Amino acid sequence: MSDKLLLPNAYKPIGWGLLIPATIVGLMLILSDFDELGLKMKVFAIFNNELTGPGRWFSVIKTDIVNTIVGILFIVGAMFVGFSKEKKEDEFISKIRLKSLLWAVWVNYVLLILGFLLVYNMAFLNVMMYNMFTVLIIFITRFNYILYKNNKTES
Repeated sequence: MSDKLLLPNAYKPIGWGLLIPATIVGLMLILSDFDELGLKMKVFAIFNNELTGPGRWFSVIKTDIVNTIVGILFIVGAMFVGFSKEKKEDEFISKIRLKSLLWAVWVNYVLLILGFLLVYNMAFLNVMMYNMFTVLIIFITRFNYILYKNNKTES
């Protein structure tokens, strides 16, 4: 993997600072069935389809934006963590990074195929929502696990 596309190492702690709180709040939202937290705001929507009426294109709607904020913070944090250089970025680390990314994509799509085969109706919407995040989660987990295992065997 070309290190031209990687962020400087200084972004990694910023990423963890965004990712950990976003994960905690996200889990709280999941456990509370995404109950509104009262942070309603007017936002621009390219398309809005309410259950009670027809969809509208290019409109301003009032909605709870907590899910949006948490999702963005999670993605930005995970991107910073996953795609920041290590302190000692060498060819071995690049190889681990590339293999971990490839592995994460394979596992993610196997899980998605299982979701297609085994989950239906509105529950499938949850599968698709979680699927947005699983590639990054699997990649970060595997990459850091392999680094940890490698550092443990070296020492």
